[in-house]
Amino acid sequence: MKKLIAIFMLTLLWGASMASAQNLRDGDYNYIGKISPNGTVRDAKYNALGFFNPDGTIANAHNKLVGTVTKDLQILDKDGQRIGFVTVEGEVRDGESHLLGTIDRSTGKVTDADGKVVGYANGISMLWIAAYYFFPFFQ
Repeated sequence: MKKLIAIFMLTLLWGASMASAQNLRDGDYNYIGKISPNGTVRDAKYNALGFFNPDGTIANAHNKLVGTVTKDLQILDKDGQRIGFVTVEGEVRDGESHLLGTIDRSTGKVTDADGKVVGYANGISMLWIAAYYFFPFFQ
């Protein structure tokens, strides 16, 4: 039973069912970009910022490796060092377990550690949301 629950939670977090591009919004709900089902990250002017690849690697706009998200909810830098992780409750923490913020899976609201809304993203893997809003992969 525990294994079934773990698989269910990972499926929710990994969020593989993305039929169309999902919008990214800032804390004021202004459109700032989107993530396509194939993992392409674009800004509001449709410029490619980077890519979430099927193997979990993250590439910048020049297709250079900048990080990785793993199925066990870890976020790694380009050298494979853990720089953060996501809990099943939607907390985003840095490599030293300090709270960076939270992601509400039902509403898509992304808040920082102080509870301030920093963005909205729904229908996207929580790992992708965390990597986009809390780590400098696409800047």
